[in-house]
Amino acid sequence: MLNFITGPLFVFSLLVFVVGLLVRAVLYVRGLDWRLERVAYGYHPERSIPGALVSIVKWLIPGGTSGWRSQPAAMASFFLLHLGAVLVPLFLLGHTVLLENFTGISLPSLPNALADILSVMSVAGILLLVARRLASPALRQLNSGGDWLVLLLTLLPFCTGLMARLDTSAYQTWIVLHVLSGELFLILAPFTKLSHIVLYFMSRAQLGMDFAIKRGGGTRGGAFPW
Repeated sequence: MLNFITGPLFVFSLLVFVVGLLVRAVLYVRGLDWRLERVAYGYHPERSIPGALVSIVKWLIPGGTSGWRSQPAAMASFFLLHLGAVLVPLFLLGHTVLLENFTGISLPSLPNALADILSVMSVAGILLLVARRLASPALRQLNSGGDWLVLLLTLLPFCTGLMARLDTSAYQTWIVLHVLSGELFLILAPFTKLSHIVLYFMSRAQLGMDFAIKRGGGTRGGAFPW
């Protein structure tokens, strides 16, 4: 069974993940309408490209936005979650070996101890987000089944991976569950809010372009004259 889920099923889930997110990105771009949004995205690259990059980078670094001052606990939870969610799937030794075997792409590997720490940080981030959603009346009203599904899909690969490391007596069972939960994450990502893996960058770039072109943010020449 392990050979199948780390072979054909892994390739299938990876293809669904990559192709699905590419389609979501293309549909996002095709859905932009400069006349409706009054942002000439294709013009003034000297403004739009820096504006897009600044918008993305500011939201990637701790303390880069006002959210860190107004909602420090929520922002810290997001950062803890996403730091491990990006680094561990890409650079854990077992993952890099699997990726190289099927794609030929070779990535450096994290030390196991560091990967464990990052995984625990991500689990802590998820649990903090869950507690925040349950504690806030406003967020409880906005919660949906899809929101809880996204949190569960993100939590399971970390928990099963950590258990495979800690419970060596049941390693085979935990590693099968870990691989299956990771592949379920990959398959469902393009069809759920997990598509923010790519759409986050698209929306941040769009907002950065809007601010830089239409409103003249970050430029010396002033706002674009409509």
